[in-house]
Amino acid sequence: DKDRVMRKSDGSYTYFVPDIAYHLSKWQRGYERAITELGADHHGSLARVLAGLQALDCGIPAGYPEYVLHQMVTVMRGGAEVKLGKRAGGYLTLRDLIDEVGRDATRYFLISRKADSQLTFDLDLARSQSNDNPVYYIQYAHARVCSLFRNAAEKGVLIDDQAGLAGLPALTDEQSQLLQIELSKYPETVESAGELLEPHLLATYLRDLAAAFHTFYNAHPILPAAADERAARLTLCRAVGQVLSNGLDLLGMSAPEQM
Repeated sequence: DKDRVMRKSDGSYTYFVPDIAYHLSKWQRGYERAITELGADHHGSLARVLAGLQALDCGIPAGYPEYVLHQMVTVMRGGAEVKLGKRAGGYLTLRDLIDEVGRDATRYFLISRKADSQLTFDLDLARSQSNDNPVYYIQYAHARVCSLFRNAAEKGVLIDDQAGLAGLPALTDEQSQLLQIELSKYPETVESAGELLEPHLLATYLRDLAAAFHTFYNAHPILPAAADERAARLTLCRAVGQVLSNGLDLLGMSAPEQM
């Protein structure tokens, strides 16, 4: 509804023209879906780019590209904010974060909230090996599952998956029921995270699944149980391990077998 300057008097282009050209190039190279991530401070230029692409009348559909806008990240160390502006003298890069807390923690913390929500990245929490650290909490759940099956093999416990599946309905205790409910949410969670471009949904789900598993594991001795019950509980644990491994892989994180 308003004309925008695209070329300055000196012949150079205004800043959003290269953005139009960039996305036009993507379309011409066969990328029928484009997802562009920007800082929230670029919000004002989105409508101009979208309108510019439509004005070209070259077959680009309305709404191309899709935008994900990120709020600023506040980084904390020792209870104090680490300033990220160059003028403030405390500049941090993504590489700095990875070097300080590791790839897994960096990935998880940066996607643990909706992109348009304020995020506080606590370096001390990300480094800690405690249940307060969601990365440690989730990975420890996977390591616990792996340890359980190593112990079962060492004790010569035969694992009958068919018997285990058949025995699941008999696990009527609250912890087992809640764990099965959490497991059932995985496919829908992955689908929603992808369709909505909201990976935090998967990050939150894995934390909730880990919590349900730890509660279940602490409440019920598994290997000493009677054969039918043991088979069912082992089958449930195997499913937890598989979902945790798959979910962490989708987030680009490791699933350690020992911790």
